[in-house]
Amino acid sequence: MSAPLLLWSSNAAVYNNDVLVGALVITFAGIVPWFDRDGPGSGAPPGWSYNPSGWVQRLAIVFLAMIGFFLARYMAAFQLGHIVSPWDPFFGESTRRVLTSDVSKAFPVSDAGLGALSYLLDALAGLIGGVRRWRTMPWMVILFGLFIIPPGVTSIVLVILQPVSIGDWCTLCLVASVVMLLMVSPALDEVIATGQFLLRTRRAGGDVWRVFWRGDHGTAQEPEVKPRSLPSEMSHSIEAFSAPWNLWLSTVVGAWLMAAPTLVGLAGSIADSTHIVGALVVTFSVVAFAEPARLVRVPNILLGAWMLLAPWILDSGVQEWPWISVASGLALIVFNLRCGPVEDRYGEWQGVIR
Repeated sequence: MSAPLLLWSSNAAVYNNDVLVGALVITFAGIVPWFDRDGPGSGAPPGWSYNPSGWVQRLAIVFLAMIGFFLARYMAAFQLGHIVSPWDPFFGESTRRVLTSDVSKAFPVSDAGLGALSYLLDALAGLIGGVRRWRTMPWMVILFGLFIIPPGVTSIVLVILQPVSIGDWCTLCLVASVVMLLMVSPALDEVIATGQFLLRTRRAGGDVWRVFWRGDHGTAQEPEVKPRSLPSEMSHSIEAFSAPWNLWLSTVVGAWLMAAPTLVGLAGSIADSTHIVGALVVTFSVVAFAEPARLVRVPNILLGAWMLLAPWILDSGVQEWPWISVASGLALIVFNLRCGPVEDRYGEWQGVIR
């Protein structure tokens, strides 16, 4: 799947064929042999009120990953010469400038193609293993988390660099970054469950290294889990649907700060600062949609405090900006003080959620 990127294949058919064959090899070698191997049952970890390795939640991540794959594949098609010009509904030629910028060329391969590969690996990794893979395949769950969480951070860095270093926006890049962020929240709980399992193994005197690679396929007592309707399960799988109102408003403030320099007419250091703060606020807010990650919202309070001080430290040249910045900062502080309701149980992790 990576060969067309490494060799900069200019033939779209070759690219698609290699990606398809690679995906099928992983499917038949890694997905089919392990499909539903764990058998029936709730599969919930001790102290949890649901199973973080359940199929509905994982399929939601796979669905988002495929959206990200097709978006990134389209942008890679332009970078590899498969299409003449990229389409952008809002920023016109800005997408072309972003995809051909020095930041993009700094990568030894197509950065959009690298993103497409990452999304496809996310989708395939989400399908490997059964409903107890948090303890039967710990290595796979950790790898799955590594496929999603670091690229999520990387995508935000690239979004921050768009207006700061390049001076342009790219609609498809923004949408792909949002998709990656939405994948981070539902992937976290499975990683936490696996971490708890390995910690319990260590406390019991077991061989953590062996269990990490081979898992625990024994019969374990599982907590009773209250069954949910399919709509409820689907809503639970995408944290954005059940996120508290204050984190949604915090996300809106972050999006406003990302757009504010262009809308208000800021330039220079104050514009760069506002762009960066906005992107970070959106990142922390969306990740905190997940109940186990509610503490991730705390940096937003510090960013809000910076917005209170920034207009008096950095010259904006816009008379109204100091008051707009102060209002945005106060809103961030207020919206991120509240944790929001926590409806599920997460074993020993419960004490971390506040």
